[in-house]
Amino acid sequence: MTATNGTATASERIGITRIQWLVLWSAFLGWLFDSMDLNLFLLVLFPSVGHLINSSHPAEIARIGGYIVGIKLFCWGIGGIFFGVVADRVGRSRTMVITVVMYALFTGLSGLAQSWQQLAILQALAGFGIGGEWSAGAALLAESWPEKHRARAMQVMQMAFAFGFFVAALDNLILGPISWRWVLAAGALPAIIALGIRWFVPEPERWLRVRHERTVEQMNMMTTFSRIFAPDLRRRTIVGVLISGAMMIGSWGGITLLPSWVQQLVRASGGTPLMGVHTISYVFMIMMIGAVAGYLSLIFLTDAIGRRPSYFLFCLGSLLSSLYLFIYIRDVNTLKWFMLVYGYFIIGGFGTFAAYLPELFPTRVRGSGQGFCWNAARSLTAVGPFVGGFLVGVFGSIPIAAVSTAVFFSVGLVAIWFGPETRGVPLSD
Repeated sequence: MTATNGTATASERIGITRIQWLVLWSAFLGWLFDSMDLNLFLLVLFPSVGHLINSSHPAEIARIGGYIVGIKLFCWGIGGIFFGVVADRVGRSRTMVITVVMYALFTGLSGLAQSWQQLAILQALAGFGIGGEWSAGAALLAESWPEKHRARAMQVMQMAFAFGFFVAALDNLILGPISWRWVLAAGALPAIIALGIRWFVPEPERWLRVRHERTVEQMNMMTTFSRIFAPDLRRRTIVGVLISGAMMIGSWGGITLLPSWVQQLVRASGGTPLMGVHTISYVFMIMMIGAVAGYLSLIFLTDAIGRRPSYFLFCLGSLLSSLYLFIYIRDVNTLKWFMLVYGYFIIGGFGTFAAYLPELFPTRVRGSGQGFCWNAARSLTAVGPFVGGFLVGVFGSIPIAAVSTAVFFSVGLVAIWFGPETRGVPLSD
């Protein structure tokens, strides 16, 4: 038996085809570069906003940067909801192509911004595509992989977020010393993968079958969307939004302020702004190592103890680690090492959504349902950076602002128990 045949036999033995592997890799890369383009601005927030507003004051930069991130997250949410419905209508693979090109194009153009308002508009347009990619990619993967391996495949895809963050940090480490504009310009490169998705990744047979069974009325776009608020799905939709929003608002409120906080700690220790740029990259890289460990843990934990307990543990860990980071840590070296713990919970915890949200909805509205939960939460997440930026302006204290947004984790700790436990339950059509 040849090595090729041996590999094929092994794949068949676990019930995974070559097309399904291709779907996984396309969804993984789409989400990796989605994360990269999302987080590039966070890494260059201090130099870009500082340059455009002609200021080096950390509190002022954090305030304006918080507004830009808030606008971007709001548009991420709106775009995700819209493209979630589009994915149910025209297909998962086709929608991925549109969204990847969209976020890549406008992230690259952000490097040409001449004012912070222009930067905010370009980042908002990129946000529309970033939100839509996850809705399409998650539905594509959930409906393509066999039930037995679906949850783990979804969490592998979600892990790409950490790798995307790492690639963004590497981009900033290499190009940041040259100019923040080059860092953002590199965000246009992911558009290349859209070609591969367009030509090699088919629509899932499950979606095609359900699409052919629909009536003309069911094909109406508004009817498709409103279905997730029907009596049998309404509670699931509300719980999905609450648990997603709690984790996202708490996380992004702190992550948005982290670059300015690092710069402030570097300056307090006598460091230079360039040293701060390097330190921010290292801090985010270390955080992503912790995030990967969190994702790997959840691959096994969600199957071992269930979706709801896993979410509760990571939400609690996110709350405690956020409070410790911004209340007790006051030097760069300690902060670097604690990033392993912070990343494990804050970013790794998002792996719980990869398994849970697709399982809450039937195939005919899965893109709309999971897209709405994830991206309505993203729109609500705009509250975190806005509140954080406002509080920095009021109190002049980054830690106080970060702690204030961390309290949103408590909403998720309660809301998760009102949703169903979906471990071991097959997807419905």
